[in-house]
Amino acid sequence: MQADKVGDELAAERDKWSKGFTRRRLVQGAGFVGVAALGTQLVTSRVSFAAPGDGQNTLIVIFLRGGMDGLSVVAPGDDPNYKQMRPSIAVPMAAMMPAGRGFGLNPAMTALYPLWQSGKMAAAVAVASPDASRSHFQAQDALERGAASVAVRTGWLDRVLSKLGPGTTFRAIAQGSALPRSLVGGEQAIVLNGMRDFRIDNDNMRTQTMDALKTLYTGLDHPLATTAGSTLQAISTAQKLATTQYKPAEGVQYPGGGLADRLRDIAQLLKAGVGLRVAALDVGGWDMHTNLGRVDGGDMKNSLTNLSEAIGAFCTDIGPLLENTTIITMSEFGRRVQENGNAGVDHGHGNAMLLFGGGLNGGKVHGNWPGLAPSALDQGDVAGANDYRDILAEMLKKRFNVADSAAIFPNHDFKTLGVFKG
Repeated sequence: MQADKVGDELAAERDKWSKGFTRRRLVQGAGFVGVAALGTQLVTSRVSFAAPGDGQNTLIVIFLRGGMDGLSVVAPGDDPNYKQMRPSIAVPMAAMMPAGRGFGLNPAMTALYPLWQSGKMAAAVAVASPDASRSHFQAQDALERGAASVAVRTGWLDRVLSKLGPGTTFRAIAQGSALPRSLVGGEQAIVLNGMRDFRIDNDNMRTQTMDALKTLYTGLDHPLATTAGSTLQAISTAQKLATTQYKPAEGVQYPGGGLADRLRDIAQLLKAGVGLRVAALDVGGWDMHTNLGRVDGGDMKNSLTNLSEAIGAFCTDIGPLLENTTIITMSEFGRRVQENGNAGVDHGHGNAMLLFGGGLNGGKVHGNWPGLAPSALDQGDVAGANDYRDILAEMLKKRFNVADSAAIFPNHDFKTLGVFKG
């Protein structure tokens, strides 16, 4: 068998691998035992290998790629300029779910309203980055670095992980096919493209394969041998979870699709107690220049319904674990106040953030609201009256005991908005 052959070639391989560890070499090593699926996962994985987790809070960041239109999500129904500037696409006041301060939630978010009413959901409006770029790439890059200056090269979540300290192999994950900019840096995170894809496919070869790969690194006096060992540990843990038929809590039905599937995987990890502290997810499709639609149909209704049902199912599924979980949505910028000629909206500035979990001053709309009067707009956009870093820094301090906000978001003067208790 090929797995047995590996054992006979270990001496020569140790010399080759001891000169340095590369992803390509790991794939070559896996190739000796015919494990293409293993190579696919490890090429996109950076695995932490620190101490066991401490069961503290978990942060889930959902990045809404494309520039979500916050005025369609948390709508300022009491502002007369809102309907005037959006005669075709404004959310009717009668259709909104009351949110206070003259705002209402889009009716497509019905699945989330129980969380709002129970204080497990809140919103912040007129949130923006000081980077005023309307370029998707530049705006996303600034938010995920957590700084307007390109001199800051690591991602803000990477810096958070450094402050949280060591954890388990599954301390940080990115659900998708690539590591997001927010996790780029020296800390370790797994890129997990679905729990069931993180496995060795050939049942007959699995034991021999894992034993051969473990032996391949035995005795190597090199830090990356530890990385390889932790990779195998991650595979073993994920394999057990992947081969277990996950059953959500009674009555919970995930809507299906990418976001729901990924949140279901995170729910499984949380319930399994693997020490998950940070998870990053992406949801595309929010660049609605055309066919944003009305409350009875269109791209916004479809996207918001999917987002809301997926998050609602997840929050119900994890039950009491929600108290130790914080979920935030981010998007690179908002949209212009004036609708365009294609029943959509173009790139703008100030936006809305949605927050879920324990420790919130929930059921409220937070943040200074400049209004939509022409004199209050920023070149036709919602003004960025609230810096996104203030909300994130407050969350990190009150929920994760990360008090050194300047280390996470350098060169910023912080303000407290009261989004979180304590």
